[in-house]
Amino acid sequence: MSVDERREQLIAVALELFSRRPPEEVSIDDIAAAAGASRPLVYHYFPGKQALYEASLRRAGRELSARFEEPMEGPLSERLYRVMGRYLDFVQSHGPGFAALLRGGSVAASPGTSAVIDEVRRAAHDQILSHLAIPRPSPGLRLAVRAWIANAEITSLEWLAERSVPLEELQLHLVQEFVASLTLTAAREPALATELATFFAGERPDGPTGRLVRDLAGLFAVPGILDAVTVLAAGTADAGAPVSGAADAGAPGSAAPTPAPVDEPSAEATQGSTGTGGE
Repeated sequence: MSVDERREQLIAVALELFSRRPPEEVSIDDIAAAAGASRPLVYHYFPGKQALYEASLRRAGRELSARFEEPMEGPLSERLYRVMGRYLDFVQSHGPGFAALLRGGSVAASPGTSAVIDEVRRAAHDQILSHLAIPRPSPGLRLAVRAWIANAEITSLEWLAERSVPLEELQLHLVQEFVASLTLTAAREPALATELATFFAGERPDGPTGRLVRDLAGLFAVPGILDAVTVLAAGTADAGAPVSGAADAGAPGSAAPTPAPVDEPSAEATQGSTGTGGE
């Protein structure tokens, strides 16, 4: 092998081992044996296991970032569904090593490895925003996307530990959580709400968003839920009664109660009273 070929082979072998076992459980001797090389040869290319781990992680990071790339065609939620399928496949294939790193419990964690993970997160963030096709994303929208990426990491790692639901169910669940987060953000930002109308118009009934809407509609069919939601939307605890005592006398920010009108005495009563008093 040439120098470059041997180096790439060692990285590939190391990545395979780190994918199956936590990094602290992999030794230079393990990597050398799997590569059919000697221990001194591995040290010739890398000063130690940490350097080899960071090199293999950079390769994995490039691969993972590439999995967020998706043609901007078709409904948005279906694009994200395909992206999350590739992401979860990657998580499943590289489980033990990445779980140890992302949980912060790996002895191999370092500023170098953290930088790789941060770069993957930035790539995911930028790709998702590009699919939203919003020229100037608001700080609130950027925050919602970052929060969803963090949630996807945590949820997928928890799945690795328990595998309590089928992978396809988790894939759909994560996409629908993004749709819910996007909708909530739009409820707070009128400019984004206009974009949301375009988003919903482009979705299909059998896609992740259509299925989510049907699930919510079914939830409202449960006795009592629709009535309770209607009351909350109206802002009243019962018919005509305010939810809070903000309108009570003395409540901060409330107007003072208007005094009850006092009847003015009639002209006859006034004259009679005056006449009586003058006798």
